[in-house]
Amino acid sequence: MAGNRVICVSNRLPFSLAADGAACRSVGGLASALGGVGELFGLVWIGWSGAAPSHRTDAVDAAERQAVANAAQTLGCDCRSVPMNQGEADGFYRGLANASLWPLLHDDLAHFRYRPDWWDAYAAVNERFAEAVAGAASPGERVWIHDYHLMLLPGLLRRRRPDLRIGFFLHTPFPSADAFRRHPRREELLAGVLGAGLIGFQTRRHLEHFEEAAQRIGGHACGAGGIRHRRGRTRTGVFPIGIDASRFERGLADPATAAYAERLAAARGGRRLVLSVERLDPTKGIPQKLDAIEAFLELHPGQKEEVEFLLIAVPSREDAPAYRRLREEVEGRVGRINGKHGAPDRVPVRLICRGVGFHELCALYRSADACLVTPLADGMNLVAKEYLACQPEGGGGVLVLSEFAGAADELRGALRVNPHDTLAVAGAIAEALTRPEDARRAALAPMREHVRTHHAGGWATRFLAALDAAAACSRPQPRPTRTLREADLAAFAASAAGRKALFLDYDGTLRGFVDDPERATPQPPLRRVLRALSERDDLDVFIVSGRKLDFLRRHLGGYGFTLVGEHGHAWCKPGEEPEALDDAAGPAWRPVVTATMKRFAEATPGSHVEEKAAGVVWHHRRADRELGRRRALELAEQLVADTAGSAARVTQGKRIVEVTDQRADKGDAVDRFLGEASAAGTPYAAVLCIGDDRTDEAMFRGRRGDPAAVTVRVGPGETAAAFRVAGTDRVLALLCAIAAEPDRALAGV
Repeated sequence: MAGNRVICVSNRLPFSLAADGAACRSVGGLASALGGVGELFGLVWIGWSGAAPSHRTDAVDAAERQAVANAAQTLGCDCRSVPMNQGEADGFYRGLANASLWPLLHDDLAHFRYRPDWWDAYAAVNERFAEAVAGAASPGERVWIHDYHLMLLPGLLRRRRPDLRIGFFLHTPFPSADAFRRHPRREELLAGVLGAGLIGFQTRRHLEHFEEAAQRIGGHACGAGGIRHRRGRTRTGVFPIGIDASRFERGLADPATAAYAERLAAARGGRRLVLSVERLDPTKGIPQKLDAIEAFLELHPGQKEEVEFLLIAVPSREDAPAYRRLREEVEGRVGRINGKHGAPDRVPVRLICRGVGFHELCALYRSADACLVTPLADGMNLVAKEYLACQPEGGGGVLVLSEFAGAADELRGALRVNPHDTLAVAGAIAEALTRPEDARRAALAPMREHVRTHHAGGWATRFLAALDAAAACSRPQPRPTRTLREADLAAFAASAAGRKALFLDYDGTLRGFVDDPERATPQPPLRRVLRALSERDDLDVFIVSGRKLDFLRRHLGGYGFTLVGEHGHAWCKPGEEPEALDDAAGPAWRPVVTATMKRFAEATPGSHVEEKAAGVVWHHRRADRELGRRRALELAEQLVADTAGSAARVTQGKRIVEVTDQRADKGDAVDRFLGEASAAGTPYAAVLCIGDDRTDEAMFRGRRGDPAAVTVRVGPGETAAAFRVAGTDRVLALLCAIAAEPDRALAGV
């Protein structure tokens, strides 16, 4: 597992140490999400143990290290502790992180505070984390930093260890630039995060807010997929976090869960259950939720005998005055509602201000007819996903979900509400309890499946793959890309006595783009060049395109070329019948992808959806350029969430967004045809690949290190190709020279 190791860095380890050294497993969102990821990657977890003595001594530090090692061995994980004393914990954790950054990131300006001594502690602790990570990481290793407690760490670590692949994921929301600029240390915080090679967010909205802040506060340039700054480029992306759904499936199968569910049912006496589970925090909107519950009881008095509300509000930061006041307010409101609407044998609202055991939680999720998840702001909110994971096959639980939770972007079958709209939330509660059973099942089934398939393991895999890709793009290419010159075709020309293969893209390479893709047919100059190429006995030409094979056969079928459509999904060799990969293109993802694209097409004038055998394409060539660019970014991120864990690939091309079968890859197609030639005893003496788009990069990467291969990128953009030409006119001139005299291919070009 060493080669697949990941250093996970967070404020806290996946457990906390009590004063006596005993370890208690953490139940927070990050610890839960990464619970099953250790089976996929070799995790080394670096964080604070929670122990904060008044003074640190060698003996105290040694005892803590031993306690951490014992706990890690018991829990089956590799953990390294970053020590803090009480003063540092107060300034770093309770001060700058939770009294300053937490409310600011959640747009809760009423609770935002700042003190210079908090900042000093925050900076010092981030430095200590940087020292710990730099000392633990092997050369070039992946380091995954989590959340707002460590916003300075990426920059600090980059200065110490520029060789590392550093990723940062923000689990909370990110506010508007106007809100974030209120922080006195806004520039330092932005610069720290931008030390990462990849920054991940829960939603497109949070990413856009960060980019706006990077532009307006930091003065950085933002483009598709990244932010440019003086230290280089930082990639950005949206990676909605999932849960370890299998853990809840195992919990539901446990007899202890079933026994507790029976006790719950007996205690309710037939009354329906509406559940709410959250931390006792101002951002969770508990007072607003209670207002809505009270409005529901007043508007539907007949329901008082039929339904009960259970609010589990787990206390946090009880040493903070604002949190103590919140608990008092919530307890007071619950008492007032029960006093007004209760009876000697029942109360409409039950409040539990403590955590519950895992099996009890599973039973509550399974038993609840509806779940109220109504935060005022939330990065994702995993309670919504946990509730859905615990619903039975064919069940009909209803999720009432705040539109300000990141989960609302994914869980489209939920009843979406504005938590500030008391009557709207009350109405949603009523609808959840009266919605017909078939409608409830129809809404629940796709959300339940989404939670099961878009799990924490897939989230981690996607993020780390993007981190590797970002690191690969930031490394120098083995051969610098430069303008193609005559001497650069030496390998191709030197093989005049052998057969040569030309792999050519179509749109943007052989034919310029037009607004209507169906009108991008070969023009007379191109036809003359193709005819000349077809007349050479020593050339095999392959047209490798994202186009449908039917289009290629109609317009390019008379030249004796091998035609490859849909990025390699289907092909037709000269004189033979068409072939295709076996049709396993993912019926599970196609309907949701098509529906999402059609929704974007309806909202974007000038765009349309094209369905292919191996995928679906959203075209926006005829849309307003800026609107199309923005919608393409939003659509791509939504499709990544829609298709996570499936056999689909999401790519953005030139004014298109495409989802294809992962097996349909131009690089694989080239490898297949070259392999067939070698197997037949007629290997090619030289290979030339020309393309202009991201999908062509797979052809270029596959030819790296081959001295007999020439790879050419058409137009600007980052590329793995060795050479570049300006446009389609230069491609035609190059092909004309090859057709006439391959040993002097660029003469006169």
